Amino acid sequence: MLNARRNYRGVFAPLALMLSPVVSLAGAAAAALPASALLAGRPGPSPVSNAAFIPGAGALAAPAFAGVLRIRQSPLRSAPAIDKPMQDGRDARLFPGVSIELFTMGDLLVPVQRGEMVHETESGSAISFWSVIPQIGRVWRESADGGWSRAAFPLMLVNDTENHAHQGLATFLYRNGKISDLAIQFVQQSAPYLLGQHFVAWGSAHADLAPADSGALEDRRAAARKELAARLPAMHWADLVKMVPPGTLDGFGGPLDPKWLLEAALVRDGTLYYQEAATPYGPYPYPLEMRFGVRSVMKSIGAPLALLHLAEIYGPWVLTLKVGDYVRGLDPKWNRVRFLDAANMSTGFGGTGTLKTNPNNFLDGYLDANYDAWYTAHSQADKLAQINANLHPYPWEPGTVMRYRDQDFYLLGAAIDGFLKSMRGPSADVWNMLIAEVFEPIGIQHAPAVRTREAGGREGLVWLNAGYYPTLDDLAKIALLYQDRGAHGGHQLLNRQLTSDLVAARDAIQRDGDFSVTRVAPENAAPESEFYKMGFHFVPYVRSASGRRYYLPTMSGFGENEVTLYPNRMISIVMGNAAQFHPGDQIKSDKGPQTIRAVDRLAPF
Repeated sequence: MLNARRNYRGVFAPLALMLSPVVSLAGAAAAALPASALLAGRPGPSPVSNAAFIPGAGALAAPAFAGVLRIRQSPLRSAPAIDKPMQDGRDARLFPGVSIELFTMGDLLVPVQRGEMVHETESGSAISFWSVIPQIGRVWRESADGGWSRAAFPLMLVNDTENHAHQGLATFLYRNGKISDLAIQFVQQSAPYLLGQHFVAWGSAHADLAPADSGALEDRRAAARKELAARLPAMHWADLVKMVPPGTLDGFGGPLDPKWLLEAALVRDGTLYYQEAATPYGPYPYPLEMRFGVRSVMKSIGAPLALLHLAEIYGPWVLTLKVGDYVRGLDPKWNRVRFLDAANMSTGFGGTGTLKTNPNNFLDGYLDANYDAWYTAHSQADKLAQINANLHPYPWEPGTVMRYRDQDFYLLGAAIDGFLKSMRGPSADVWNMLIAEVFEPIGIQHAPAVRTREAGGREGLVWLNAGYYPTLDDLAKIALLYQDRGAHGGHQLLNRQLTSDLVAARDAIQRDGDFSVTRVAPENAAPESEFYKMGFHFVPYVRSASGRRYYLPTMSGFGENEVTLYPNRMISIVMGNAAQFHPGDQIKSDKGPQTIRAVDRLAPF
């Protein structure tokens, strides 16, 4: 049976193996989804086993394929039915009309648009709510298919209104310049917000086949090989379990209830160990290709990396620049708010909730002030208008009290972008800078993210409050960059001292305190106190063996997404979809920090 127990370093054949599942998907895809069903182009009464989207035992080599799929907008069935399918005039029951160009590389099926948000270009009388992100899949033949070959690839349903992702799959038959309709299904998802519920979706989409750009094929293959070679070595969780004493990793992924767990992984000695990604229709067959809507994990990525990189280029004084100097039309108090204050969620703005600060509830008034009107506003101008209308100054000074506000990080992104334009010209863009100057050097070639929707289809400002769709490999590399104090491959990408201060929680702000009254360092705080700095939550953990307390830098996002950095240089990644609960649902167990304890047992720190 094909498995994923190899790493990406080495020859081409192991690369294909890395895109295959470890267990549970043996058997012919033709048994789960016969060729007759694909050729008929009619969706079944439910999604099929995920085994239909991966070569199983006995699969044969397939001929090369290259072409553009012009996929027509198509209805999606869902279970349960979507209660609120219409969002801002766009329909979540429609698969979007998109074009995706594909080519083979051995038995890999590589989308030209891999890692990109592909927006709808051909719609019917209604517009789809969705865009898609295609990822690398496989091609193969099966003896039962009558001379047709099979192609399958991972496909994420995403959108440009929020950071939500449905992890899905697509497959079709091809032979002699002809293709079947596509069978599509979306069997797992990040935490829902606007749509307000969990569901699976499936359907059949007609596609017309157009010629590929043959002149670009060799360069594209070379680029894909380079991308795959740059991925971290990866092994399945079962391999790690075999390496360590029994019980060492028990509870990893907890205390999150397994019902809400999408995927969990651990980075150890530079290798990414990943768990099986469960879905109602069997394990997701391409776990390393999954892209997640990580929500506020973006707060630990976009703005901090941008500020630390700009501090390395121009100097640490970048953190002292004022938001109001680079975002026009705001309340005058923003002229006293430093970039660092916004990154610390201590702008002194919000205008909702109570004025009680000692002790302080850092979530006080978080979703007040007409939050959804701001969240769903299309353009940067619309979002700024909502901020000006609904968020007002608190009586305290910037830098003294933390109040969690997504708007702070959105404005910080606008301010950093404004500063970058002042230094490099009007075409400069903060997210494009990060991709070219930070992500690509560490081996991340694609970084799809939500942007504002501007008139005429113009590309808007990236959301630095939430909006990134990373893979496990992406998250691991970003965390490793922080652990390496901003250095990679002999190059200092981030300011070393400021990065060291960040991961050590130096000058972090106490979430439940008021620094205008008492300024407390983490090492002197009450044991239960948590701290915050530049998008990172610093979670206290006391080792039972030594009694020593650690503050672990943690990226955290809605849905129980967490990426945690450890003193033993390990990194835990937990992706969840905990949202839209029912009475009696248990999100976390009462067993405490199980993931942290597992990492501590594995390599005591």
